[in-house]
Amino acid sequence: MPHDIRVVTETELRELVKLDLDLVNVVEQAFVALGRGDVIMPPIMSMELPQLNAEVDAKTAFIPGFDGFALKVSTGFFDNPKRGLPSLGGLMTLLSATDGAVRAVFLDNGFLTDMRTAAAGAVAARHLAPETVTTAGVIGTGLQARLQMRAAHLVRPFERVLVWGRDLEKATLCAADLGRDIGVEAEVCTDPAVLMKRAQLVVTTTPSFTPIVQAGWLHPELHITAMGSDAPDKCELAPEALARADLYVADSAAQVETRGELRTALERGVWPGTPVTELGPLILGAQPGRNSARDTTIADLTGTGAQDTAIATHVFARLGDAGTLIST
Repeated sequence: MPHDIRVVTETELRELVKLDLDLVNVVEQAFVALGRGDVIMPPIMSMELPQLNAEVDAKTAFIPGFDGFALKVSTGFFDNPKRGLPSLGGLMTLLSATDGAVRAVFLDNGFLTDMRTAAAGAVAARHLAPETVTTAGVIGTGLQARLQMRAAHLVRPFERVLVWGRDLEKATLCAADLGRDIGVEAEVCTDPAVLMKRAQLVVTTTPSFTPIVQAGWLHPELHITAMGSDAPDKCELAPEALARADLYVADSAAQVETRGELRTALERGVWPGTPVTELGPLILGAQPGRNSARDTTIADLTGTGAQDTAIATHVFARLGDAGTLIST
């Protein structure tokens, strides 16, 4: 039978979706569903295109009780900035969990992925960072660095943010943006070790292929969220850091073995082999979390299809008259 498909542009989505506590709670429910163990989530389909300096990923997940499920395609064409184009793109489709029909196509160019990734960082900080955070730090200077700090401030309202990046000019611009947008003291650090020493909450947001954060930089009352290692061969944390932390937590144990920080630790034989704690069961209380304010904790976020389904269904419920209806 004919049915309508809602096609929504990035511009329209930006009017509908804001980085706020409502969005953080939506993404947290995706982790809760994963923690219950009833989500159907296949491995990420990833296609590396080295001759194009590009990659393409596809993610999906079915969450029982949701009216629909998302199928998301993300692209990264990393020579695009030379052409005056953004390096990241893609789209999301929302399919009916009743009959499989396409309900909506979100032409978001990666916007929804950016938002749910930032919200996931806030979920990790909410459940793993010390209760009191006066100084937060971000390693990286791109869009996600800005979004992660804005999201972290929602759940841990820090007074000061430190920024480190390989490019001092970009780090200075990022710090200025964060100081203005969040309304906190913002400072550039020229040494990542100093940033780590001064902060209680640090988010790493780089596409690095070699470790930036060293194990010896970990200290009591520190939480690190590593979200840049979302593909094979990427690595932001020295593998020894994972074993040195009091608690290492993954968004998906299966994913971090192949594309997260754990992958390098396993390859180098420095992971003790203990079962990996996942964020979902930790939220539910089925797995232990931070024991004291002095614990050192690490969250390894690689991005899950469950997060995409959560934000896609959230957006669809808020569409109202937005978008263009196409009858098929």
